[in-house]
Amino acid sequence: MSGADVEEQLRESGLRVTRQRVAVLTVLHDHPHTDTDTVIRQVREVAGDVSHQAVYDALRALTEAGLVRRIQPTGSVARYEVRVGDNHHHVVCRSCAAIADVDCAVGEAPCLTPSDSHGYLIDQAEVTYWGLCPECAAAAAS
Repeated sequence: MSGADVEEQLRESGLRVTRQRVAVLTVLHDHPHTDTDTVIRQVREVAGDVSHQAVYDALRALTEAGLVRRIQPTGSVARYEVRVGDNHHHVVCRSCAAIADVDCAVGEAPCLTPSDSHGYLIDQAEVTYWGLCPECAAAAAS
């Protein structure tokens, strides 16, 4: 995604365009499921000296604006992605912690129909599949 596209995304979401926000959003477009430390390191490669706090503030603002989704699989640090609003899920490797997106299995978001909603108006479900990625499964088999 180009810098101009990222800037337009920020404006459309009502956010001020800052160097830090553009850099964070660009990094997340290029590297989905990235943890905060990696975002900081990659933002610094792209935008120069940016403080930890500036990256944390950008991640918070982007998440609150709905441009970024924060995920945190059990036992893992928080990670961020720009694929939002489509009710997709994740598969996580138990060995190396790699994460990949998984589209909803079948039909019109079947996971949004719980056996009992307890009166809640459901708009999102988080499903996490766990297993071994192809590389870790191959290593375990040898």
